[in-house]
Amino acid sequence: MLLGKIDYLNLLPFHVFLKSLPLPSYVKKSIEFKKGVPSKLCADLYYRRIDAAVISSIESRRAKYRKLPLGIVAKREVLSVLVRKNSAPRLDPASMSSNMLARVLDLSGEVLIGDNALKALLSQGRDKFYDLGEIWQQRTGLPFVFGRLCCVKNEKAYARLATKFLRSRIKIPRYILQSYALSRGIKEREILNYLKFIGYEIGVREELALKKFIAKAKKLKFNPVQKEKL
Repeated sequence: MLLGKIDYLNLLPFHVFLKSLPLPSYVKKSIEFKKGVPSKLCADLYYRRIDAAVISSIESRRAKYRKLPLGIVAKREVLSVLVRKNSAPRLDPASMSSNMLARVLDLSGEVLIGDNALKALLSQGRDKFYDLGEIWQQRTGLPFVFGRLCCVKNEKAYARLATKFLRSRIKIPRYILQSYALSRGIKEREILNYLKFIGYEIGVREELALKKFIAKAKKLKFNPVQKEKL
């Protein structure tokens, strides 16, 4: 099993869960990880260089993928997918879904995602950014799914992992939290607060939101390029 790993804070509970699985050591050794940003893992999965990954939701529409009910979901605010106000249009090369969502929402400016986006928001203030998860929810009444676990092989094994994770209550060990806080330059309490905004289960409302997003993106020919506003 070769699983793509997005090393962002939003998937920290899932990584802690995988690390804590009560499996024999030889089984754990058989689960290899390949790190990358979302756009890189999308390409890796497409070309079958990995078996599974949480990939951009816009990419998960492809029929070739087995879609599982686990993803990265913002019920309202997300804090880590932003557009900087009063800035020149600029896409983030790490994310397909976020770039496309910015255009769907007609928000022109610099797109920021992930831990760097969260750090910028915490240090510079929320009033400097549009929170894409919040604006999507305000306009549609639905949560937004930024990523989804998809696979191209070993579907049953990954489905079992997804089900077990969604049924688990994950507590992040202090030493892991300290390590991430140090490496990201974000305080431990701020990491824990941020994770309150992230959900992982893709249910009926999330599926509806995905369908609506993909339909809107299709009308724009899946082109995320923003037009600079005069």
